[in-house]
Amino acid sequence: MSKYIKKLIEQGEHQQLDFKFEISDSRKIARTLVAFTNTKGGKILVGVKDNGVIAGIRSDEEYYMIEAAATLYSRPEVKFTTREWDIDGKIVLEVDIPPSNHRPHLAPYKDNLWKAYIRVDDQNLLANRILLKTWELSGIEKNVTIRYREEEKFLMEYLEKKNRITFSQFCRIGGIPRQKAETILINFILLKIITMEITEKQVYYRIAETNS
Repeated sequence: MSKYIKKLIEQGEHQQLDFKFEISDSRKIARTLVAFTNTKGGKILVGVKDNGVIAGIRSDEEYYMIEAAATLYSRPEVKFTTREWDIDGKIVLEVDIPPSNHRPHLAPYKDNLWKAYIRVDDQNLLANRILLKTWELSGIEKNVTIRYREEEKFLMEYLEKKNRITFSQFCRIGGIPRQKAETILINFILLKIITMEITEKQVYYRIAETNS
């Protein structure tokens, strides 16, 4: 069974896998739990260093720290399961977090604020307003209709030529008020006409593959 864990470690950290040498702060680990469940789910291997070296968990307290993160420092609660693996006498705790159907889940940010996080590559990033609104509306049964006006035409023609656009570019180049630009992007995402590409530094909008 140790081969299973070792194969996971060989992958390195990525969008659905994170290594933690130890769990010492339930608030911080809550961000990782929330990011995974808000995105595509994932696994945390506790007792594994960032470089993949197996150190083993130090005490059972680490499980309870994760439990506190999922129940006390996640809104709503994040579901998870755990399993212990004995790797050459060192215990690795595998934490499995499934994707949620009740997004967004929030975790403590700062100054008593709670924020939604998403997983991008091996990082936890804050979700932007457009993604939050898309999540909100996707859970409501409603018909989304689009009037193909100059603003919508500009967006599609720009994407066909330039491949991607940022929110600020859409507003500036298209001469579109921010609220109207948000509404257009959200509706296009809900209809799967465009998709979001989120990076550490920027959020881009592209034509969805099924529409390209």
